[in-house]
Amino acid sequence: MKSRNRLIRRLALTMAASALAGLPGQIAIAQDKPTSGSIEPDGTVVVPSFRLPPSAYLSEEAKKALPRAPFDQEEPMMRAVAAGQAGALRQKMPQILAPRLATLKEMYKVTTRDAEIAGVPAVYATPAAGVPKANARKILLNLPGGGFVMGVASGTGMIESIPLAGLAGVEIVSITYRQGPEHTYPAATEDVVKVYRELLKTHKPQDVAIFGCSAGGLLTAETMAALIKEKLPLPAATGIFCASADARWGGDSSAFGRPFQALPPREGPRSYFEKADLSDAMVSPIRSPETLKRFPPTLIITATRAFEMSAAVNTHRELVKAGATADLHVWDGLGHAFFYDPALPESREAFDVMTGFFRKHLKLGQ
Repeated sequence: MKSRNRLIRRLALTMAASALAGLPGQIAIAQDKPTSGSIEPDGTVVVPSFRLPPSAYLSEEAKKALPRAPFDQEEPMMRAVAAGQAGALRQKMPQILAPRLATLKEMYKVTTRDAEIAGVPAVYATPAAGVPKANARKILLNLPGGGFVMGVASGTGMIESIPLAGLAGVEIVSITYRQGPEHTYPAATEDVVKVYRELLKTHKPQDVAIFGCSAGGLLTAETMAALIKEKLPLPAATGIFCASADARWGGDSSAFGRPFQALPPREGPRSYFEKADLSDAMVSPIRSPETLKRFPPTLIITATRAFEMSAAVNTHRELVKAGATADLHVWDGLGHAFFYDPALPESREAFDVMTGFFRKHLKLGQ
C-alpha cells in the first residue's frame, strides 16, 4: 500500500510538472523580467549578456593583472599585416620585449647567444651556471608564438625558452621560421624540418624535444606530421602550448574566447594559411588518427578563457583515443599564453609542469 501511494504521488507530481510546462512562462515560473537568449534551428545558442567575474581559483596576483578595459593584443599585428608592415614590426619584437626578457634572464639565470642552423636564424638559451653533465647532449627546440606573423627567436621565443632552460637545466634553441604574409604554408614546417635534420647530426632523437606556444604549438603538431611522412626518427617528446593540432581552431572556445575578453569575435584563417586546406591532415594533424598514434609523448597546456581551449582539449582527447601518451593541463580563468607574464604564480606553475614533463621524457638530470 505504501509503495502504491508513493507511486501515485510521483505520478501526480510528474503530471503537475508537465501541465506547468505547457503554461506561459510568466505563470509557470514567477520571475521579474526574465533574461534569456535564444536557440536557432541548427542548435546555435544566442547567449544573453552576462557578467563574468574573476575566477575564484586565480591567485591574487592574477586577479590584479586582469585587464580593466578591453585590449586586443592581436590588433597591432592585424594592422601591420593590412598595411604591409608585418616584416618591419617583426624586426622590432626583440626591442619591444627587451625589458621583459631582461627580467626573465635575471629571474632564471640564463644567458642567450645568436646563431644560425641550416640557414634559419636561431637563438640559444643556456643556464648561466652551465648545463649539468647529464644534460650535455640533450636539447629542446622551441618554435615561437606570434600568429605565424610575429614569431621571433629573440622575441617571443625567449619568453618561452628562458624560464624552461633555467628550471630544467638544459639548452634550448629557438628559431625564426618563415611566416606570413610574406610566406605561406608549408614554409614554416619546412624550416623546422631542416633545423631538426641538422640537430640530428649532433643529437640522438631521444635527446631532442620540440615545443611551442600559440602558432608555435600548432607548428609543433604540423612538424610531427611532416617528420612522420618523411620517415624521420621522432623526438622524445613534444609540447603543444596555448594551441592544438587543429589549424581550424574550432569548438566552443573559438566563439567565446574573445567575448570573454570583452572583444568582438573574429573569424577567418591566418594569412599564412590562406592557400592551405585546413582539413588536410598535414595542416591539421587532428584529422589523422594514424598520424596521432605515432606522436611522441605530448604535453598540452591551455586555459579556460583562451580561444584555443576547446581545440586543445579535443587534441588531448584524440591523441589518447589514438593510443598516444598525452598530458593535459588547464588553468581556470586565464587566457591565451597566460604564462607570458612572469609575475603570475600560475606562470611559474606552468613552467614547473613543463619542466617535470620534459625531465621525465628526456631523462634530464637535476
